[in-house]
Amino acid sequence: MTRLTYAQALNDALRGEMLRDERIVLLGEDIGVYGGVFSVTSGLLEQFGPDRVLDTPISENGIVGAAVGMAMSGLRPVVEIMYTDFLCLALDSIANGAAVFPFAYGGQVSMPLVIRTQGGAGANAGPQHSKSLEAWTAHLPGVHTVLPSNPADAKGLLTSALRSSEPVVLVEHKLLYGTEGEVPEGEHLVPLERAQVVRPGRDATVIALSRMVGEALVAAEQLAEQQLDVEVIDVRSLRPLDVATLAASARRTGRVVVAGEAWVRYGPTAEIAAAVTEAAFAELRAPVVRVGSLGVPYPASPALEPTVLPDADTLRRAVEDLVKSAR
Repeated sequence: MTRLTYAQALNDALRGEMLRDERIVLLGEDIGVYGGVFSVTSGLLEQFGPDRVLDTPISENGIVGAAVGMAMSGLRPVVEIMYTDFLCLALDSIANGAAVFPFAYGGQVSMPLVIRTQGGAGANAGPQHSKSLEAWTAHLPGVHTVLPSNPADAKGLLTSALRSSEPVVLVEHKLLYGTEGEVPEGEHLVPLERAQVVRPGRDATVIALSRMVGEALVAAEQLAEQQLDVEVIDVRSLRPLDVATLAASARRTGRVVVAGEAWVRYGPTAEIAAAVTEAAFAELRAPVVRVGSLGVPYPASPALEPTVLPDADTLRRAVEDLVKSAR
C-alpha cells in the first residue's frame, strides 16, 4: 500500500495501464502540456509523447466523436471532459454513438472507450461548472457509469474501466482530488458493478454516492453517540446498479436514506430508492428517504452554495427523522 491523493491515484492508474497497453490514447482539453485542470494527467505527455496524449480544441462533441471512431478502429481512447456540465455538448456522440454502435453493428465492433469527467459542487465554481449529471449517462443502456469516492477506488475503478470493452463514464468529484488514502501498489482492479458496505450497522442504512459517502460516515459517527448504529454503503456504480447489496442492507435495517449531490427530482437517488423499494418493500419500516441538492442552479457565492448542498448534518437529521417516524 502507498498513500496517494485521489488525483494521484487516477494518474497512477493511467500511467500503469498506458505502460501495459500501447493502444491506450488520451484526448482532452489541456491534458498534455498543462497536465489537466486537476493535474490528473500530469507528466504523461512527457512520458508517452504527443501521439498518445493529445491536447484537443475546445469541442466536446468532436473529442468524443473522434474517440468513438478510435475505439471502433482498435484503439482504447480515454477522454477527459473538463467538467460534467460540458457533457451536454457531447451527448450526441455518447448517446447516439458510443452507447449504440456495438448493437447497431450487430456486435461486429466493440467500444473500449473511457470518459473521465469532473462533477459536483462546493468549489464556488458557479452554475455552469458544478452540476452532477451522472443520471444522464446512467440512463443509457450500454454505458457503465461509476463514481469513485476514495483514492483506492479511483485507481481500481479506472483500471477496470481501461480494460473494459464497453464504454465507461467515470465521474470524479472535484472536491475529492486532494483527499488522501491508502492505495494498493501495482495492479489494482475494482469491479465496475459492485457496491461496498463501508460501515456495517443495524438501525438504518445510508446509501451514498461519491462525496456523500464521506459525509455519510461523519453522520454515522455522530449518530453513534445517540446509540444509533448506521450502515453506510458506497454505491460506486450507477449502471449497472448493485441492487442485491442495497436491498440486502435495506432488509436488515428496515430504514433507508439515499444520499447524492445531484438534484433530487428525476436524479440517481430516485432510481435507487425505487429499486430498493421494489426489492425490499415487505421489510421496510418506512418509505425510503432521498437527500440531495435543492432544485436550483448552483450559486457561485461562498455564502450561498452551502445552503444548496447536502452534508453530514443534512444526513444526520434525515436519519434521525426517519428513525423517529419508524420506531
